[in-house]
Amino acid sequence: MKKNDTMNYSQAVERLEEIVTAIQGGSLDIDKLSVLLKEADGLIKFCRAKLYEVDEEVKALLQNMADDSSEA
Repeated sequence: MKKNDTMNYSQAVERLEEIVTAIQGGSLDIDKLSVLLKEADGLIKFCRAKLYEVDEEVKALLQNMADDSSEA
């Protein structure tokens, strides 16, 4: 995973898919496997945080829409 702030959710998922494919290939040495698993862990945490953030934003927007319609 590139260590920068420009990675988005789609890129993280794509990289996770690449890692899974590499692991399923079964030809990795133990050192490379360890590196990839650590990278995958970071990507999963990133994706979870993004999903939580979007979920909270959607909830807030829906609440605002409900509040606006009840005031009308």
